Amino acid sequence: MMELPVPPEAAGERLDAFLAGPLGSRARAQRLIDEGRVTVNGARRPKRHLVRAGAVVVVDEPPERQLPAPGPQAPFAVAWEDEHLLVIDKPAGVVVHPARGNRTGTLAQALSAAGAGAAGGEDPARAGLVHRLDRDTSGLLLVARTQETHRALKAQLSERGIERSYVALVDGRPPARSGTIDAPIGRDRRVRTAVSTDTDAPREARTHFTVERELPAATLLNVTLETGRTHQIRVHLEAIGHPVCGDPEYGRAGAFGLARQFLHAAALAFAHPATGAAVRVESPLPADLAAALGRAEGGPDHRQRDPA
Repeated sequence: MMELPVPPEAAGERLDAFLAGPLGSRARAQRLIDEGRVTVNGARRPKRHLVRAGAVVVVDEPPERQLPAPGPQAPFAVAWEDEHLLVIDKPAGVVVHPARGNRTGTLAQALSAAGAGAAGGEDPARAGLVHRLDRDTSGLLLVARTQETHRALKAQLSERGIERSYVALVDGRPPARSGTIDAPIGRDRRVRTAVSTDTDAPREARTHFTVERELPAATLLNVTLETGRTHQIRVHLEAIGHPVCGDPEYGRAGAFGLARQFLHAAALAFAHPATGAAVRVESPLPADLAAALGRAEGGPDHRQRDPA
């Protein structure tokens, strides 16, 4: 139980903002208010309630939950860092945030355990991560070490000031050497675990691509994101008839011996939030994708089918 008298200087603050400091984050304050665990002078109030000087706010904190036994820490490499932020190189197979079915062994938990980026952002479970990658997409991620840096990078991301470049090997050959796919996407109408352009909840999405190399049965693309929707690159490339090679959900698994989609976040470019200096970080192609690219250069074994 936490009892907090409202001092004169806090008069007029929203209830959730007033509790953000004592509880560690505004997100946690909002969660406890929504759960009915917060009262003001004995009465429950909404998070938008403006507190008055002299009022007594009581927080009935729930008992600590028994957390699952920690699993192995997710591997990651630091590609660039200073006291404000890190750029992480994530291997394929690592889940970024805890979610249903992946409660442990995530990148966010590994970052928190290592003391890297744990203070960034309002949600401790996200460990300062500014954006995300799919589990089986490898490559670079931005991580803030402070809330101020996190807010600045999030703002830069929303203003499309962060350049995110990917390398993708796709089936076939696009009809142009460069192009923009401008097609809203959202949860598929029929397959609720998938994302597609056939959706009842479309959100704007734009993807730019440039041909890097033409191969016998595939094409290596440089892809940049203007927006950052779930599965955006994979969905957009499938929508124009050139799915990412090896993609088990939106293409054909197993092409060129791939155990995952050939998609790698190869470069990040942004203005440093503290100094304004231009920062560019690059990540080489991982060994499994480099091997698949070598096979693609040799011939059309993309005709492999999934094992029965």
